[in-house]
Amino acid sequence: GVRGARSARGRVMRRSAPLSVAVQATLRRGVPSARRISGWARAATGARGRGAELVVRIVGLAEGKRLNLGWRRKDYATNVLSFPPVASGARHVARVWPRPLGDIVICAPVVAREARAQGKTLEAHWAHLVVHGALHLLGYDHERESEAVRMERRERRVLAVLGLPDPYAVPQGAGVAR
Repeated sequence: GVRGARSARGRVMRRSAPLSVAVQATLRRGVPSARRISGWARAATGARGRGAELVVRIVGLAEGKRLNLGWRRKDYATNVLSFPPVASGARHVARVWPRPLGDIVICAPVVAREARAQGKTLEAHWAHLVVHGALHLLGYDHERESEAVRMERRERRVLAVLGLPDPYAVPQGAGVAR
């Protein structure tokens, strides 16, 4: 078996190593530190993230719109996109070490706008979207009501452990719940 391999940052990783998170930011204003983002992603993935790698890319409106249009055929920048690892096949991905968990793309201007509109702190909204994106990479979804209930329950639980509020609660005086 493989005892260790080098991460994207050149560190030797072991199967028991925590999730390795590489944060790529094309802008910095209003963006949490890589350390905070990594902590949120690790809280979301728990044991399933151990020994894996995740890339979190922070983008502006133009790149966010381009990616959303290219992948989802939606002509606007969205808050978060999740991309599972792509390889020649699932068996290949399972044998790669360290195991790629996938990529999360977060559009910083959309996050800031939504946090203001929803009456949330910027930190709480960032944490929610990192957790949300990471859960998508673990197979959670919200296309059907039963899936949405399961995913939202997990998001609430992870954020509560982090000491952050329920992201789906409507703050006093806010006009938008989600």
